[in-house]
Amino acid sequence: MSPIKTAILSFGMSGRVFHAPFIDLHKGFELTGIWERSQSASAAFYPQARIYRSLEEILTDPSIELVVVNTPTGTHYDFTKQVLLAGKHAVVEKAFTTTVAEAVELNALAEQRQLVLSVFQNRRWDSDFRTVEQIVQEGWLGEIMEAEIHFDRFKDELSPKLHKEMPAPGAGILNDLGPHLIDQALHLFGMPQAVFADIRITRPGSQVDDYFEILLYYPLLRVRLKSGYQVREPFPSYVIHGRKGSFLKTRADVQETRLLANEKPNLTDWGTEPISEQGLLHTEKDGQLIREKVPTLQGNYYGYYEGIYQSLRHGKPVPVSATDGIHVMQIIEAARESSRERKVMNLQ
Repeated sequence: MSPIKTAILSFGMSGRVFHAPFIDLHKGFELTGIWERSQSASAAFYPQARIYRSLEEILTDPSIELVVVNTPTGTHYDFTKQVLLAGKHAVVEKAFTTTVAEAVELNALAEQRQLVLSVFQNRRWDSDFRTVEQIVQEGWLGEIMEAEIHFDRFKDELSPKLHKEMPAPGAGILNDLGPHLIDQALHLFGMPQAVFADIRITRPGSQVDDYFEILLYYPLLRVRLKSGYQVREPFPSYVIHGRKGSFLKTRADVQETRLLANEKPNLTDWGTEPISEQGLLHTEKDGQLIREKVPTLQGNYYGYYEGIYQSLRHGKPVPVSATDGIHVMQIIEAARESSRERKVMNLQ
C-alpha cells in the first residue's frame, strides 16, 4: 500500500519537534514537503522533503494526500478550509480554531467531502497521562469524585513569538496550554454539565492571559484545570480522588525535552520516564490497603500518527476527532464567558 504523502505547513517548533519526526518514523507516511516561506531550515533535517514557498503550491500538488496545519491558531480556520476545499485530509494543531462556529463549519465541510479531519492532541500519548488513564479505567480508585490537572511553568519573560503575546484570537495560555488539559479531562470524563473559570494576566508587561483555573461540573464529580507561568515549585500535575483511594502523578513525560535536543524517536524505549517519577497509588483492593508506587506506562506520540494511518488506510475512527475539537472549543468559549461574567455557565 502506498505511503501517505504528507505536507507540513510550518517548520517552527511544532513542525520540527512534534510532527516531522513521527511522520518520518512511520513507514506508512512519506514526509513529502514542508512550507517554509523564506528559509530552508528543514533541508538539514529532511533533505528528501520538498520545500514549498506557498500554500498554493501544496494545495495544487496532486501527490499530497494529507496536510498538517501547524501554523498559529489564528490561521487554522482559513488554512484548514482551503486544505479541505482542495480535497486533502487535514491534521490541525491545537487549539483547533478560535471559535466554536469555525470548528463546526470545518467539521461539516470535512464530512460533506468525506475527508479525514483530526485535531493533534499529542498529550494523550504522554507517559504520565497514559498512566493516569489506566488507573482510572481499571477502577483502582472506584467512582471518581474529584480530579485536578495542572500544566504549570515558571516564566516571567514574554515569548519572542509575537503571535503568542499580541492580543488576538487564538493568543493566550487558555488557547495554548488549555486545550491539552481540557482534552485530557474530556477524554477521561466526558462533557461536563457546567463550567466556571477565572482567567487573568499575572506577568509584568503581558497583554494576554497567562493564568487560568477552570472548574468542570459533573453530577457528582468536579474537575479542576489549572495553568500558570508563576509556579516555581509545581503541584503534582494529576491528583485523582475516588471513593476507594487516590492517585498522584507528576508531569514527567520526557518526549518534548528529547525532541528539542533533536533526538530521533523510536519504537522501543522512546518515551520512558525515570523511575523516580512514578505515581503514588493509595487505595484498597480485596479489603487490603495499598500505598505504593506505580510503574509509568511508556509514552510515544507515534501512537497519534498510527491512528491517522489506520483511519486513512483502513477506515478506522480518527484518534482525535473534529467533534473532540469542537467540545474543547465549547469549554474554552464557556470559560471565557464565565470569567468575564463571574458566573457558572451551563452547557446542557
